Amino acid sequence: MKLRIPDEVGIAVVVVAVGVAFSAISPTFRTLDNASLLLLNGAVIAFLAMGQAFVLLTGGIDLSTGSNIALTGVTAALLMRDGVSWWLAALAAVVVGALVGLFNGACIHVLGLPPFIVTFATFGVAASIPLILTGASSVSVKAPLFAIFGRGSLFAVPMPVVLVAVAAIAFTVLLRLTPTGVHIYSVGGNAETSRLAGIRTGRVTMTVYMISGVCAAFGGVITMSRLMVGYPSAGSGSELFYSIAAAVVGGVSLFGGVGSIPGALLGAVLIAEVSNGMNVIGVQSYWQPLVIGVIILVGVTIDTYRRSASFTQLLRRSLTGRALTAPGTQAPTDPAHAAGASSTVRP
Repeated sequence: MKLRIPDEVGIAVVVVAVGVAFSAISPTFRTLDNASLLLLNGAVIAFLAMGQAFVLLTGGIDLSTGSNIALTGVTAALLMRDGVSWWLAALAAVVVGALVGLFNGACIHVLGLPPFIVTFATFGVAASIPLILTGASSVSVKAPLFAIFGRGSLFAVPMPVVLVAVAAIAFTVLLRLTPTGVHIYSVGGNAETSRLAGIRTGRVTMTVYMISGVCAAFGGVITMSRLMVGYPSAGSGSELFYSIAAAVVGGVSLFGGVGSIPGALLGAVLIAEVSNGMNVIGVQSYWQPLVIGVIILVGVTIDTYRRSASFTQLLRRSLTGRALTAPGTQAPTDPAHAAGASSTVRP
């Protein structure tokens, strides 16, 4: 029996190697306090990367995740300011995030618009609404229990990390053990074939964008909970950039149909690790987008090469198996035989 090495092993090795390198350069990097900070900062990236992974698996892309952080966070802050309980405000933020995702998916499926255009437009709308509602001013959060999402812990594990772990397990089960997961991969592999096979591609599209919106909402709740302030400009930095980088570097194909949640999580850890490590060793912040950009380029290059290699293998197989096109014939087992021997007719 041939042992199959999981696809995530490669990115896991890179994560370990980068961690060892930064630890050798700076003793501060390998301290528990810095590790905790790295995981806390990476929690939001991890949520966005998991949501982005679902969308990329279907061959789409979601550019609205960054502004969705601000929209959902400010929504919760405004509701609490008006007297709504902290848990209900958090739930409302998640619902708003899901509605944004549903809107994206509906426009893509019903109107037939490109995902890039739809989500880019939603990015602008979702970024403007919090600024309009707050007059571009921050909103303080007075409910102390709301801090549990960003500052709390469970058995000494930071709550954002716990939330990421729970979501990762749920999403992995969804993708690997349910018909919905099979349909998501199928649509990403070939949407038209999936439709002809009876898969409701529209439902799949709206589902993945809703999941991305929910993940962005969790990112907004965690961000606001850590600061206890609702910032209308939250998520306007590198969050979107990092989420795509994490998913792609983690093995999720930009062309759809390939990838996993554990891979996206490892990609998020790598991005957070690189960002944190560069801060620790004193690299100027304006170098970070350059490094992350190079990481994205390498990831896309590997993904493209992998796809072209698969296509080459498929083409080679089709050429060597050309005899199968004649009914009742059997393909030769090697190219030399194919070139010189006639096909054998089955009795």
